[in-house]
Amino acid sequence: MKKRTRRQKAILRRNIFLSLCALILVGIITLTGFIISSVVKSASDKPSNSSKPESNESKPEVIPDTFATVLSIGDIMVHQPQLEGAKTSDGYDFSAFFKEVSPYFKDADLTVGNLELTFGGKESGKYRGYPAFNTPDELADNIKDSGINLLMTANNHSYDTGFFGLKRTAQVLREKNIEYTGTKETEADPSYIVKTVNGIKIGIVNFTYETKGSDPERKYLNGGAISKDANRYINTFSYQRIESFYTEAEEVINAMKQDGAEFISFYMHWGEEYQLSANTWQKSIAQKLCDMGVNMIIGGHPHVVQPVELIHSEDSQNTAVCIYSLGNAVSNQRRELISSARKGHTEDGVMFSYTLKKSGGEVTLEKVNLIPTWVHKYSSGGYKYTIYPIDDIDNISSKYPKVASKLKESYARTKAIVKDGLTECQQSLNCEITFE
Repeated sequence: MKKRTRRQKAILRRNIFLSLCALILVGIITLTGFIISSVVKSASDKPSNSSKPESNESKPEVIPDTFATVLSIGDIMVHQPQLEGAKTSDGYDFSAFFKEVSPYFKDADLTVGNLELTFGGKESGKYRGYPAFNTPDELADNIKDSGINLLMTANNHSYDTGFFGLKRTAQVLREKNIEYTGTKETEADPSYIVKTVNGIKIGIVNFTYETKGSDPERKYLNGGAISKDANRYINTFSYQRIESFYTEAEEVINAMKQDGAEFISFYMHWGEEYQLSANTWQKSIAQKLCDMGVNMIIGGHPHVVQPVELIHSEDSQNTAVCIYSLGNAVSNQRRELISSARKGHTEDGVMFSYTLKKSGGEVTLEKVNLIPTWVHKYSSGGYKYTIYPIDDIDNISSKYPKVASKLKESYARTKAIVKDGLTECQQSLNCEITFE
């Protein structure tokens, strides 16, 4: 009797266990079905948008257009009267040069000047002006403070304080964090610069002409031979060996493009002093550079403003804008001192600017313009010099009443030289015409 009772109890416990397992299984199945149903319903309740790709990878990234404006000024020179007028009790101060044009420099994305002098230091003797410029380092500070970012250093005065001064000039600029190209501090330094401005890579190189000499193995600047060791420290070209220059120019262009340059600018120190038009060498070199794919050609050395020209390559694949000379930015070259420039053109210069646009990976020239400038020389405990911008000729009398008549004369001189070529360039680019 007892044995049968135990068996019955065991069977009962097994039946209860199986029933509980069945209930748990049913609960799990029910819960799973509810979850699946909820997920499906949630997905079906979302609005349909089959036109938009579901993957972020398939959405094209929209890159906004970018713009870069480059402004260039002409020859920065310090003649003896400028040097003496900048003397202070404890050094030199040249800041008066740039006080009126500094806002324009700072407004541009990149401002370029031609440094036609050397920072040879006291090791090179006394500070002096023409004919062999040795300028105090304070000028570099004033240049940087004015908003100039980049200096061209290859010109006929680059060797005024010898090989030492050529290298020291580069050293001073480097130490003061002012970029430069045209000359080098060491032979290993690049002969050009690729400058990224607002995401646009601009290749910039600077060359100066050589003068004739008796030794074909030497380079001559201003009629004097430079050290053979210095040959590779300055970018030069010879009118007598022009094909060698074209070969070098092509190599530089290719190198800049390999470094990512999307726009190529050549700064050329060339031409004839005080001549108001480009000579045949300037024109032929500009045409050849355009044929090579150069986009912008900016000249200096004549110390007067020369015309702007729109140049088309012979294969019609490239168009370049060329201004043959920017004139003087600041100097003591006055009409009363230079018999071949009695009409005042050596007192004139321009701030020449161009604007690039990058859209969809393509860089195009969008705008060119220039603002005439005039150098005011005045007495204030020695002679002082200030560059005046002439950008609003209609209101110039109220803006600068003391020098308004001189500014109007300067404006007329510059307009007569650049109007036609600048207008052609602006019409080609479909931008605002400056001199209507």
